[in-house]
Amino acid sequence: QVQLVETGGGLVQAGGSLRLSCAASGRTFSSFAMGWFRQAPGKEREFAAVISRDRSTTLYADSVKGRFTISRDNAINTVYLQMNGLKPEDTALYYCAATISYSSTRRADFGSWGQGTQVTVSS
Repeated sequence: QVQLVETGGGLVQAGGSLRLSCAASGRTFSSFAMGWFRQAPGKEREFAAVISRDRSTTLYADSVKGRFTISRDNAINTVYLQMNGLKPEDTALYYCAATISYSSTRRADFGSWGQGTQVTVSS
């Protein structure tokens, strides 16, 4: 298990940017691939992005590709999600998650989750 705490959410106008951070503690951070998921009101939690433990592989949902960038700094046990060109449909609670898989887009593969940080995009 690894403990995860997300920060950086907030209210932004359409077209704006936000950077989410997720600080990890507990077991060795570099052992985990890290992902970002999001859940809008009344909808299922969905995959947004994932980065492998060695940073060599990143995957994105089609809905965020070209606008969001996931990165990680293993020296300080932190993963980031840079979100540019935000749209009202990006409004959701954003969760950081960890998996022992090399890389995965499946929610069920992630065993550790943060509490979420709210992102609200106004039109």
